[in-house]
Amino acid sequence: MSLYEASFRVKHECPYREISERHPDLTIREWYLSDCQVLEITSPETPTDDLLAEIDALGSILHRSVDDTGLHVVTQACLCSLEESIIDRFEANNCLYQPPTVHRQGWEHYTVIAFNEADVRALIQDLEADRDIDVLSKTAITEQAIPHSMLAPVDRLFEDLTERQLAAIRLALESGYYEQPRQTSLRELAERTAVARSTYEEHLRKAENKLLTNAGEFLRLVTATAVGDPLQVDQSEPPEQCAD
Repeated sequence: MSLYEASFRVKHECPYREISERHPDLTIREWYLSDCQVLEITSPETPTDDLLAEIDALGSILHRSVDDTGLHVVTQACLCSLEESIIDRFEANNCLYQPPTVHRQGWEHYTVIAFNEADVRALIQDLEADRDIDVLSKTAITEQAIPHSMLAPVDRLFEDLTERQLAAIRLALESGYYEQPRQTSLRELAERTAVARSTYEEHLRKAENKLLTNAGEFLRLVTATAVGDPLQVDQSEPPEQCAD
């Protein structure tokens, strides 16, 4: 079965596209989550005060660095101020959106995958009705080439984790707990919080268990077409059952 991948760029009223038009060296990558957007903003040039003010107005800054390599910002923005989502237009024309959206030099860049060429043509005609569009490529691909990230949305990786569990695992990750060798201990991590060590460890272990469980869907997709058995797992003996 042949699928079709189409890449195109569009122009319409969008604050991110307009910022990229005013600042040609800027690149904005946009990911959609269930109730917000995550933006990665980069530039090889030192940002002006005006640009930094525009970025601050976009949403909550999660990370910002300015050094001799340029600007790097990660911010979280609300969906409520955006127009009817172009993603809905993709779905209405049976096309799968491949994130991220890239805003650069006044254009929004998108990539979609469709199950037949007619759906791609219908989508392009739909978008041409109310915005400028420039088709960059349209190629046939194999079914096995569908990106795994499209089939398992990233927000599902963090499904069912509480705020405290997310905070616990983020602290551990950013403190080097998962590096080899470890840069910190559970005791040291807990001492940096307002909770007891046993409470912090409970939050951390539950976060790890939920993340690994949720990641199982990603893992099965990634290994679905793998050949061979690098670990040479013995399939003849069933795993031992844990006692109740």
